[in-house]
Amino acid sequence: MTAQTTVDRPFFSQLLRERSWGFHQRAESAGFMQALMDGEIDRAGYALMVAQHLAIYEALETVERELYTSDVAKPFLTDKLHRVPSLRADLAALVGPERVRTLPLLPATLRYTVRIREMSGWAGGFVAHHYTRYLGDLSGGLAIGKVVARVYGLTDAGVSFYRFDQIEKPKPFKDEYRAHLDAAPWEPDEQERVIAEVLNAYQLNTDVFTDLAEAVGLGGGR
Repeated sequence: MTAQTTVDRPFFSQLLRERSWGFHQRAESAGFMQALMDGEIDRAGYALMVAQHLAIYEALETVERELYTSDVAKPFLTDKLHRVPSLRADLAALVGPERVRTLPLLPATLRYTVRIREMSGWAGGFVAHHYTRYLGDLSGGLAIGKVVARVYGLTDAGVSFYRFDQIEKPKPFKDEYRAHLDAAPWEPDEQERVIAEVLNAYQLNTDVFTDLAEAVGLGGGR
């Protein structure tokens, strides 16, 4: 009998969603993102965010390669989710290919990437970061992409990060992903560790938005 079928605990994917919902909402409502979607951030500020995302996903997809043979991580891995090529193309379109590597990485971004790279020694922690990033991208990220495209007059180059051309229907994909979470061979104590790392991932992401707000001069790091 797995941990997910015990009487006193819900399915792990449900437990994870319930425990992380407040952190998820806090990240989504970060002042920088609100200002971005309201058109209060110029293209340079948007490009700065894309540069942070590129560093984060490079770290995540590097660790993925290191854990590709892990029995725990492997069910979650698919090239359909990879974002690094899109982010590189978006940044090149926004600032020019020669400047892709010249935009600064903010302190919170560096802390985030360090933490992700530490997950190469813990597959459950890697899944926590994988879940936080990619399922968010497939949910609210799709709507954000449409708003950003409209606000900044972008059609393809510059917002390809938000499109998953190889995933025709996000809902069935997300349902399957959550089924993998429920089937993961984690006892309750390991589930708690994974949940704690998901919360940490959300906080690290929120910290990046705080640094971005300060970098572009939003009052109080809003």
